[in-house]
Amino acid sequence: MSKIAQALAAAAGNAAAAGGSLYVEDVFSTYLYEGNGFYPSGGGQTITNGIDLDGEGGMIWIKVRNPDGRHGIYDTERGINQMLGSDETWQQYTDNAMVSANSDGFTLGDESSGWTRINLNGNDYVSWTFRKAEKFFDVVTYTGTGTPQTVSHNLGVAPAFIITKKTSDTSNWATNDPSQANPWSGALLLNSPSDFTTASTVWNNTAPTDSVFTVGTADATNVSEQTYVAYLFASDAGGFGDDGSESIIKCGSFTASQGVEVDLGFEPQWVLVKSATSTADWYMFDNIRGWGADRGSNDSWLFANTSGAETNSTNSLGLTPTGFISFNGGGQTYIYIAIRRPMKTPESGTEVFKTVEQNWSTGILDAGFPVDLAIFQTTDAGNNGRVVDRLRGNTQLLYPNDTFAESSEGYYALDNNDGFELVSSPVSNNWVWWMFKRATGFFDVVAYVGNRTDGASQIIPHNLKVTPEMILVKNRTEAQPWQVYSEATGNTKALYLSETNGATTDNSWGDTSPTATNFTVGDDGATNNTGNNFIAYLFATLDGVSKVGSFSHTQGTATNIDCGFSNGARFVLWKKYDGSDGWQVYDSVRGINAGADPFLQLDSDAAEISEDLIDPYAPGFSVASGKNSGNYIFLAIS
Repeated sequence: MSKIAQALAAAAGNAAAAGGSLYVEDVFSTYLYEGNGFYPSGGGQTITNGIDLDGEGGMIWIKVRNPDGRHGIYDTERGINQMLGSDETWQQYTDNAMVSANSDGFTLGDESSGWTRINLNGNDYVSWTFRKAEKFFDVVTYTGTGTPQTVSHNLGVAPAFIITKKTSDTSNWATNDPSQANPWSGALLLNSPSDFTTASTVWNNTAPTDSVFTVGTADATNVSEQTYVAYLFASDAGGFGDDGSESIIKCGSFTASQGVEVDLGFEPQWVLVKSATSTADWYMFDNIRGWGADRGSNDSWLFANTSGAETNSTNSLGLTPTGFISFNGGGQTYIYIAIRRPMKTPESGTEVFKTVEQNWSTGILDAGFPVDLAIFQTTDAGNNGRVVDRLRGNTQLLYPNDTFAESSEGYYALDNNDGFELVSSPVSNNWVWWMFKRATGFFDVVAYVGNRTDGASQIIPHNLKVTPEMILVKNRTEAQPWQVYSEATGNTKALYLSETNGATTDNSWGDTSPTATNFTVGDDGATNNTGNNFIAYLFATLDGVSKVGSFSHTQGTATNIDCGFSNGARFVLWKKYDGSDGWQVYDSVRGINAGADPFLQLDSDAAEISEDLIDPYAPGFSVASGKNSGNYIFLAIS
């Protein structure tokens, strides 16, 4: 456990130090996979997503992305191979394509043995796994009585949203409606686009408690001698994080108008959303398949109530650091379930950073984690580097060595769990990729819209949970320089990523230093031009993982930089801030050794250079004696 986590756990006096804390990563996963089952020989695969279904129980929801195909919902209470479809009214049936619930995921068998085609060879699938946990999610089975009854649950709090389905016969899927004054006065149907219907027979007009929920006499909830399953969702109940105080799920409603923001208190990674006041589908978004921050994002969604293939189009909901923003008008009332993005503090650099060097060829560069930011550059001369990130979308690129506005190209994709996908090649040269994952205390990505008026500053929230020590900001809409904030140069100056100049006094940061919850952008077109879209990358020091800092170096003498590491730095970016020098990048894949080492410069499309300017040093790195004298900022990752 990191020192940040230990301090929070000790202050709260809970079981965190003993490994008792729970995080969203422990109870929810979006995982993409390609089917490998085939008829008649059979196949199978194990999906390892880190969710303990065998010991704790839970639910798996699977949907083929393309072509169209049924939803498959499985849970450990009914028997893991008993299938229901959210787009169907059918009773449950045995599907042997779902083989087992495991301590770290689930196993799929031969697709030919099942009906839902959850593992058909060559098809792309998404799976959403929900683990049973207090203050998050529960699965309950019960038998109908035909008269109103209460059903016990183990959610630990009163559920805010319940989905029920008769399993022994055909029926609609019933849910409550959080937008109603009495959310339990009627129902929406998960398998239908219909709007809310008042019906006291569904929930008996009775709100659930922290131990029971009530069902009336409706076919969808309580017919005598019929069997049922209920999926229960908590809302804003705490219980998670280092000190157990953070919420990872919220259920609620909002009235849609252009630009209305829904404050969840966290950035979501998954949302189920539907209009309760009109005929409309149940939309399903997640940030692994693709869900961006702005209206122009080419995002992906599925419908819970249809078997249709995945849709890719401009977004109707945009992510914010504290929730999401609606780009739809019309005044319709929508309900939602939203689940928080990953929140664990990493304990090693390998969890959140990886370098790969190779010739560009199609396939996935294995990072071992979903990549939130990739910076990549050819080692040959004449080709601009690229900066792409998950929040802006797969195809949107910026050039680190230029002021150009955002553009797009289709050579790569981030919509996978394990790394960076190369779809086709712009040029066939040798490339270096530096891949980063967002994580508490280490790195965050924030998209925002500028709003400076009459010289006013704007405060932008973030989810780093510590004060960022380095911030890179780029105007995506207009040709403007990259602005770089450094704790060493202060809030009245900026460095420019695409230039070699030293720090310059300007109003990029509104003369205000960042905090553990927000950063400020001032009256500057490069950081806050009204109506322009911006992206910000925030970095901080995390014990044993990363170090953001500064150093003074005198040519002719080596300077050892102690980053608190044990096996040296695997990545170093440095820049002289009191004079002219390049943004030089070193990594252990290409070599941080005694003697000459290769480096690239983010501000240049020049070929890789090899000089003896950096040397290995176990606690961090050593600046070799040949490096020019001056004051430098740096980012190092273990």
